[in-house]
Amino acid sequence: MARKSRKNITLIKEPEIKTAIYIRTAQYIRLSVEDSHNKGNSIENQKLILDDYIAQHPNMKPAGTYIDNGISGTTFKRPEFQRMLDDISAGSIDCVIVKDLSRLGRNIIDTGFYIERFFPEHKIRFIAVNDDIDTDNLKSNDSLMICLKNIINEAYALDIGKKIKTQARQAMREGQYVSARPRYGYLKDPNDCHKLIVNPETAPVVKMIFEWFVGGMSTNEIALQLVARNIPTPSVYGYNKGYITSKKSVGQNSWVSRTVRNILEQEIYTGKLVQGKTNTIAKKQLPRDKSKWIVVENTHEAIISQELFDKAQERLQALKNKSKQKTIIPYTENIFKGKIFCGHCGRSLHRHRDSRSGKYHYYCLTNQRYKRGGCENGLIYENELLQVIMSSMKAQADVLIENKDIFAASIQSQPQTNAEIKRLKTYISQNQNFLSSLYENLVNGIISPEEYQTMRRDYGEKISEAVKRIHEVEKQRTTAENEYTRYCEMDRALELLFDSGKFTKEIIDKLISKIVTYKGKRVEITYNFENEFESGVQTNG
Repeated sequence: MARKSRKNITLIKEPEIKTAIYIRTAQYIRLSVEDSHNKGNSIENQKLILDDYIAQHPNMKPAGTYIDNGISGTTFKRPEFQRMLDDISAGSIDCVIVKDLSRLGRNIIDTGFYIERFFPEHKIRFIAVNDDIDTDNLKSNDSLMICLKNIINEAYALDIGKKIKTQARQAMREGQYVSARPRYGYLKDPNDCHKLIVNPETAPVVKMIFEWFVGGMSTNEIALQLVARNIPTPSVYGYNKGYITSKKSVGQNSWVSRTVRNILEQEIYTGKLVQGKTNTIAKKQLPRDKSKWIVVENTHEAIISQELFDKAQERLQALKNKSKQKTIIPYTENIFKGKIFCGHCGRSLHRHRDSRSGKYHYYCLTNQRYKRGGCENGLIYENELLQVIMSSMKAQADVLIENKDIFAASIQSQPQTNAEIKRLKTYISQNQNFLSSLYENLVNGIISPEEYQTMRRDYGEKISEAVKRIHEVEKQRTTAENEYTRYCEMDRALELLFDSGKFTKEIIDKLISKIVTYKGKRVEITYNFENEFESGVQTNG
């Protein structure tokens, strides 16, 4: 049988231009502590519901699963939720799907913000399966229902929270230890998680700290001694044993005065439980009046005697009283806070005021707090540092202006950019028309099944490449606009500095990313704009 001529291929009327073949769909799953008894909210059940929904919609393509386990819906500071937001901002997600609205959150204001502002601004479709909510297909009363359900979800969370607090305070009165982690020096009894037993590894360290302090050693000297003996800090020890799961909470494994003082203030080491010291109000932990603390004696084995603890408190109070008697002259603002570092050990430099001259200088704390002789860096006076930065900025001013002009020129080329995007969209439309007509040509016998599959794949690849290019061009345009705005702000900050001759923290934050000092008062400055030559400079001090 003769094949039909391809000249008879007809194009269907131009459809609306689409920029994606599949909807990249992210699954968000959340399980809080209070939901653990509800099998309907289990992680497995939520995943099953979301998988089934996506399976029923062939145009949806999974774009990752984000699971926050054991985190309340009243906060949006959840690791996986924040990771999902980053992926949304990166443009790798088109749709977010949840089992129901309560999985997204139980805070009416923040939940409303994401549904009504954040998702629409990022062109994200939001679907709550069991609540029959789809922001691409909202019914007349859906907005009202979303608001009402968010109110109910928040009220539920508040009610559960009150019940948990009440139960926890009753457990405290009964002498049960209710914290999730054991206090440094103790372990949780394997037979009773609400009872403490002495930890043979860390209890001697606690006792040693109290004895050293009562014997006259300062908290700073105690910290140095512990570092010298390679004793892990409480947070590092907890992380190694699995009590602490977030590495962000660990720190640098270096004892400091504050950590030592915190141990010295804990009466738990005398064998009594002192709990309920704080109260959570509006998501903030605030200290309770001492009269409302819950104290139960003889709940566990003591590490130190009450007499040793009392002597430590007497010395702590004496040191506080001595500090209060000093005349305090407020420090001026530290405009380099968070910007200045030691070039030898990498730590932040400490700002200090000389008691006699009143001059400010910066120095590394390594020798005082971490390890004697551990850093060879010296000090640098603030007025010297300001002179160095002013000279360097005058030399770098032309670099900033040149880069600003480059981005200005890029923005001026927007007509060409718009023309390219228009051309690409026309190209996408043409290929979508060809793609739409393929099936009809297959049915009519104009093309074979093998040709259909090959041509369908080819047209799809052409569309995907064009869409990718559109995203690249739009991203380049947005980047150029943002960079130009940033350079304009830096230019204004530089003009203000040169006109006034005075540095402020706002000017430093706008222009400087990092300052590193070395032995011999050598200074390296990293600016928030590209350097065209070495920025390392030397003071005359």
